[in-house]
Amino acid sequence: MSDHDTASSPFEAIKHTSDDGDEYWSARELGALLGYTRSYRNFLPAIQKAETACEGSGQALLDHFAHVRTMVSIGSGAQREVEDVHLSRYACYLIVQNADPEKPIVALGQTYFAVRTREAELAEEAALAGMSEDQLRVHVRQQLLSHNRELAEAAQAVGVPSSGFATFQDHGYRGLYAGETARDIAARKGLAKGQRILDWMNSDELAANQFRASLTQQKLRNDPTISGQDAANHAHHQMGADVRQFIIEHGGTPPEQLPTPQQSVQQLERQEQQRVRAQRQPSLFSPDTDNAAE
Repeated sequence: MSDHDTASSPFEAIKHTSDDGDEYWSARELGALLGYTRSYRNFLPAIQKAETACEGSGQALLDHFAHVRTMVSIGSGAQREVEDVHLSRYACYLIVQNADPEKPIVALGQTYFAVRTREAELAEEAALAGMSEDQLRVHVRQQLLSHNRELAEAAQAVGVPSSGFATFQDHGYRGLYAGETARDIAARKGLAKGQRILDWMNSDELAANQFRASLTQQKLRNDPTISGQDAANHAHHQMGADVRQFIIEHGGTPPEQLPTPQQSVQQLERQEQQRVRAQRQPSLFSPDTDNAAE
């Protein structure tokens, strides 16, 4: 599919852009385009299937499926509030992959979103390849925030109370760090009270914890035998241990042996913000200023 083909695609025509510059598609508009014209409810199973596939692939569900309420016109200028889902490109791709390929519009959608998804993957790979270690730390730390939110929701769904979440987290760390709890990790890194361990990890250590959180979240959601604090603790410990074993078997460095960075992620973010602000400020020695002084 050429650039012209994708630009003129009906799927391109219904694409939206958020205030933050992110592209998304309305599930109601996508469903109508795919032939679900009688009732939006008939399209919901396709969305739910895609959400299951998204979770199974290790992606953060909230990054791709945002359930919202929006206003639609119902005639004579009146409006009413309805449910909708803002879909990422990847979410649309999962939906059309599970639709009827005999329909020409579905086949077109499969090609369109496959091409666009791969283009985005290549662009992200190129961007990541060009990142410095500091930039990677900030990037992976932001991703880990999303994974931890998903993990907390999954833990709560199987019966872990808010008061038990710290213990639940420690079981994951103990599996990944050969018995160390969050407090042990902080002490080994020499952190002061209030400094969070995730902010003092390099990109490799953050990636290992991201993998642990993602696998555990999937395990809790997909294994019907897990119920209650003890079962969730055990599952989290096992996923942490599995990630640790994978790292060691493939020649990687166990996380407790990785160096602690000299700066926190917050310090790096502040430096970047200062750099951006400095770039926006006009120079005191611009040509116009020099001429005025003369």
